[in-house]
Amino acid sequence: MRRIWTEVAAILLAVMVLGGCATSKDQLLPHGDNTMLDVWQHETGGRGAGGQAARQLLDARQSLRRPLTEADVQATPTTNAAYMRTASTEIYRQFQRLPNPDLVMYVFPHLAGTDPVPVPGYSTVFPLYQRVQYAMPGERVEDY
Repeated sequence: MRRIWTEVAAILLAVMVLGGCATSKDQLLPHGDNTMLDVWQHETGGRGAGGQAARQLLDARQSLRRPLTEADVQATPTTNAAYMRTASTEIYRQFQRLPNPDLVMYVFPHLAGTDPVPVPGYSTVFPLYQRVQYAMPGERVEDY
């Protein structure tokens, strides 16, 4: 019984695959006489648009624009200075070091070497990460 279902499923799959290959591209995805340039010009208000789309685009742009206030004009040099590139800002401000905590390990007294020599216990410090890691520009490095 299971073999019959497997054969029926294989036949149905073959019919579906062959049916998909038999469909023509133009029948499946019909297209008109407009080129991509015609569509672009019509939607952005270019030549032959009649002005309606151009008017809507201009209205949308005008709603996003606002005049600069005196405070904006005064703050411009300070704002631009934050983006100035100098050697110190390139290294220390844009690429900040990520925290690399120190781990303290205690080594218990033990015997070492081919001739067992006693080594007293001691503490050692090593960084958690092998290499120094840097944050990407604008990445937050302080605690959340």
